[in-house]
Amino acid sequence: MRHGNKVNHLSRKTGHRKAMLSNMACSLIEHKRITTTLAKAKTLRVFVEPILTKSKDDSTHSRRVVFSYLQNKEVVAELFRDVAPKIASRNGGYTRIIRTGNRLGDNAEMCLIELVDFNEIYNNDAAKKTTRRSRRGGVKKADEVGTMAAQSEANEAIEEAAVIEDSTELTDAVQEESNLEGEAEVLVEEVAVAEVIEEVAEEATVAEETAADVAEDAPEDASDTDDKKEDSES
Repeated sequence: MRHGNKVNHLSRKTGHRKAMLSNMACSLIEHKRITTTLAKAKTLRVFVEPILTKSKDDSTHSRRVVFSYLQNKEVVAELFRDVAPKIASRNGGYTRIIRTGNRLGDNAEMCLIELVDFNEIYNNDAAKKTTRRSRRGGVKKADEVGTMAAQSEANEAIEEAAVIEDSTELTDAVQEESNLEGEAEVLVEEVAVAEVIEEVAEEATVAEETAADVAEDAPEDASDTDDKKEDSES
């Protein structure tokens, strides 16, 4: 019978039990959560929580006391450097035990023991809700929500206007580019027509000069022919 016996010896002698709890406490501080049997987890919670409370006072004496239980310098340093500032505002209850079912083989009840302040899922500050309810507070909150919604709508409208303005500028640029291309084509055609006209004018000038030369030579030939006719007749 276990009447009045609050210590679970875990079927181990004193030295073995203390060494096992010390190792489990070091693993819990290092990894922030471990999986073990429910009986060991309950015994470990009684063993490690006074050590966590002792770590809040960062002094040489506290470090020596904690080292006497853990026997690991690296874990003691991590406890006082990382864990102690995280649990400074908590008054006890540093660990949480979550049951995970029975183990295959011996059907032992298993659980997960973890440090409460290092669970980011449960300690989500955004999920916390205030318990105070008042009509004024609700109206103020509704006003704030309405203001935020109006602000978001205004931001969306500004973004849409910027997109429309950008698309309008792009359309204007494309239209202007097409107009410039059309003007360039017209100028090229005009230049080509001017060149053709200039060539035709040059050809006409050459033809006129040739015709003038022919006209100047023609009377002299006619006079020579008449003189030859008169000489023959005489």
